[in-house]
Amino acid sequence: MWVLLRGGHPLRGGNPLRILLPQRGEWMGRRGLPRGLAPGPPRRRYRKEALPDLEMPVLPVTATKIRQYLREHGIPFQDGHSCLRTPSPFVEPSKLKDQTAVTTSFSLYIDKTTGCFLCMTSLAEGSWEDFQASVEGEGDGASEGLLLSKAPEVEDSEEVWRIWNRSVPLWELPDPEEVQLANTMFGLTKITDDTLKRFSVRYLRPARSLVFPWFSPRGSGLRGLKLLVAKCRGDGVSYEESTIPQPSAYHNLFGLPLISRRDAEVVLTSRELDSLALNQSTGLPTLTLPQGTSCLPPALLPYLEQFRRIIFWLGDDLRSWEAAKLFARKLNPKRCSLVRPGDQQPHPLEALNRGLNLSRIIRTALPAWHKSIVSFRQLREEVLGELSNVEQAAGLRWSRFPDLNRILKGHRKGELTVFTGPTGSGKTTFISEYALDLCSQGVNTLWGSFEISNVRLARVMLTQFAERRLEDELDKYDHWANRFEDLPLYFMTFHGQQGIRTVIDTMQHAVYVYDICHVVIDNLQFMMGHEQLSTDRIAAQDYIVGVFRKFATDNNCHVTLVIHPRKEDDDKELQTASIFGSAKASQEADNVLILQDRKLVTGPGKRYLQVSKNRFDGDVGVFPLEFNKSSLTFSTPPKNKTRLKKIKDEAGPVAKKPSSGKKGATPQNSEICSGKAPILDQPDTSKPSK
Repeated sequence: MWVLLRGGHPLRGGNPLRILLPQRGEWMGRRGLPRGLAPGPPRRRYRKEALPDLEMPVLPVTATKIRQYLREHGIPFQDGHSCLRTPSPFVEPSKLKDQTAVTTSFSLYIDKTTGCFLCMTSLAEGSWEDFQASVEGEGDGASEGLLLSKAPEVEDSEEVWRIWNRSVPLWELPDPEEVQLANTMFGLTKITDDTLKRFSVRYLRPARSLVFPWFSPRGSGLRGLKLLVAKCRGDGVSYEESTIPQPSAYHNLFGLPLISRRDAEVVLTSRELDSLALNQSTGLPTLTLPQGTSCLPPALLPYLEQFRRIIFWLGDDLRSWEAAKLFARKLNPKRCSLVRPGDQQPHPLEALNRGLNLSRIIRTALPAWHKSIVSFRQLREEVLGELSNVEQAAGLRWSRFPDLNRILKGHRKGELTVFTGPTGSGKTTFISEYALDLCSQGVNTLWGSFEISNVRLARVMLTQFAERRLEDELDKYDHWANRFEDLPLYFMTFHGQQGIRTVIDTMQHAVYVYDICHVVIDNLQFMMGHEQLSTDRIAAQDYIVGVFRKFATDNNCHVTLVIHPRKEDDDKELQTASIFGSAKASQEADNVLILQDRKLVTGPGKRYLQVSKNRFDGDVGVFPLEFNKSSLTFSTPPKNKTRLKKIKDEAGPVAKKPSSGKKGATPQNSEICSGKAPILDQPDTSKPSK
């Protein structure tokens, strides 16, 4: 349903925009409403009638430009932690007269970084361009109006209410044994019925899952659900989450309707069960992030503006600690404190079940901000965290490349990886699977493909994700596409040459909006044509590498940079010195990966990956790769295959055979498929002669 809005701007004396809401019956009936709640007004999206130009990416505005624009148009504003507050053009003056405090009339929040706005009163939201159009659109023509649409989650309202009506409060289950089993499975033995009732938590018996509701901010309507299923795995219990609507549209701060306007302190958790435990034990206001430690959507920042202190207690591992520090940067670190993970500071629910004092743990929270690090005293807690969690400090491990884990130990934030290989060897195909492996494990990834179109790249990654030839199974396309769509994967819209500043601005925007942890740039040469430093391409490349190095460090984001090698003889193996340009690329990089080709004279494959630099612990080595045309994936050959040999080159004797006892040389088991499919970079897949 689309509604056209027209009229002058109320902030400048004109008539207010006329807001037309859908009739009650058009959205959802009143049958089965919990405790007298009626469906509240859906979140509404205001936007311009014209579609944006997809060829030109929209870059973020600055807080200075936003303030300047508001002053030029005579719009008063208040400066907040992460947002600017202004009177809302989407609220009728009659509603404003009913508000007692002057500050409550400033109900429109504008994000300082992106310019996106949210009206707390009307639940209108949109981009900075939409806000400008609402300010400047005074005409009565349809082309000058604004379009108002239903939020995407309203489409799922029927399923939401069906599940909600089938679920029951846990304490109302007729079978006491079923209640005891559910409490044991979810660790609720010390959570009282009053706490579950206060947060409106229910239990879905057919699925044996807890149901957490998403109410509108004022608690007047049900907008979505999160289901938590407990499954027995061996001696332990694992949990699986699902949301309605889909995760990208699920922006629920669980517990928000219980927050009072007078609350000045809040504890943010990554799990709903942790919020229950914290609120019950400490009495503090608690909120749960909708996507746990993976992302803090900027759309939620306005709801956190009222708090003078925000405490992050996200989990008991280093990944939660890194996520807390990243989120604190969005919310202004000066008002944020972090609970350091440790054996005596586990998840809040576990701490409650172990009889720990949660209030005392909250009081030990460390400030997220300090002017500078001047002594080891300010570092000792983080050093202890790394020593206590050696495997987690090594980073996230690949599931498809066990040999890469053995050499690099894992994928770590804040590092720069340089990747190179001969033309046509399959660099883009390999690096897409390399990044897809991490993205499938929850690493928010941004792809910048300047040489290959995004459609072609997405097609290859989807094939790698499904590990099958989808051209022959089009009936399964929707299934795999739906799963692939839920991955935290984003693409830059650049193609061809681009200036480095434009690319960095886009990356900075993505880190803020989507909490990107891994950026892939393919490849560096496409940013060298726009540099005006000098005619020296080597100097231009050194500058670009330095910019990426600084970005990775400042944003605690891993950057994988693909660089073409300089031209070498076909019978010579690439080395670190083969990377195009000066030595700065290899010096600045934390890791250097080289995809070698055409060097193997026996065995099933002709490629192997060489790790020639590893700043984390110094381990280097090589391991073979085997390409599967059907799934467009690389894998290591099975152990029972013939050992691989390298041919002689002009400069030296035959290289030693990889030994099973040496690092980086042991082939691993893999699953081999057959078939044909197109491949990026068109690597040679023919078998070598014996």
